[in-house]
Amino acid sequence: MGRCRTNGNSMAEPISIAQYFPWDGGAIFVGTGGMFPVHAHQAIQICFLFEGHIRLRANDRDPWLEYDLAIVPSQQTHAMDGARTHYGATIFVEPETREGRVLTERYGNHGIADADRTPVKEVLPTLLAAALERRGRPAIVAQARRVVQLLTQHAQPAVTSDERILRAVKYVNDHLSAPITLTEVARMACLSPSRFRHLFAEQTGMALRQYILWRRFVSVWEHRMNGESLSTAAHAAGFADSAHLTRTSRRMIGIPPSLMDIVTVSAAASPEADLSPDPPSSSPNTAAQPGSNAADT
Repeated sequence: MGRCRTNGNSMAEPISIAQYFPWDGGAIFVGTGGMFPVHAHQAIQICFLFEGHIRLRANDRDPWLEYDLAIVPSQQTHAMDGARTHYGATIFVEPETREGRVLTERYGNHGIADADRTPVKEVLPTLLAAALERRGRPAIVAQARRVVQLLTQHAQPAVTSDERILRAVKYVNDHLSAPITLTEVARMACLSPSRFRHLFAEQTGMALRQYILWRRFVSVWEHRMNGESLSTAAHAAGFADSAHLTRTSRRMIGIPPSLMDIVTVSAAASPEADLSPDPPSSSPNTAAQPGSNAADT
């Protein structure tokens, strides 16, 4: 009863079973995960296993590489592979935030970075315990944000985000369920549509339409966390239909949303919630350890 099954082929095993909790400027998936094909998305991604190494590669031609703590830049193509039997976490950081800009300046110029986990080493057992004991959003988000803070060391970026773009981002996030036009968002930023279009792409690295789609996609998982069905979550997040969500999901995390099993808030609060799928018959990471690959995106 701990699992919140998504709509779709009921015979297909989920690739990931995870708790999901967002905050302003970021989010965390923590649980177990398998192999996510090559994809790319707007958020900077911090991912790791609580014990052992996570495997990533930039494309299908490259060999898999092991990472102690991987930092994937915004829009960087990548695939992620885990045994589905070990706990891990994927933390999203939006690139327009202070932390996102610092991470980009430190790690964003050379593809997928293998960061030293020493600065966050003491936080990880607390984060893992919060997830295993189903302590819920406040405890898990606090530790996830602590990981981000330790990696950025409260530094200030060389270039800060334009306040007009931050206002526009807030407006988008507050109106995801309704139609959003360039003209109305530009008005919130006190700019002409043409000037806003240029500045938004300069500040975020993507067009407004792409950004809205990304934020709607992320919003789906919050609706799923609150117990809504996949079709209801898609509609509430502003997608035209489930097919539109599925196409977006394949592009942004490499798999259809039906293969992401998000534990509901009520289930996450229950010690009986089962976050572990049956182990695969063979995997390069199948050594029995208490760590795992979390849901990647």
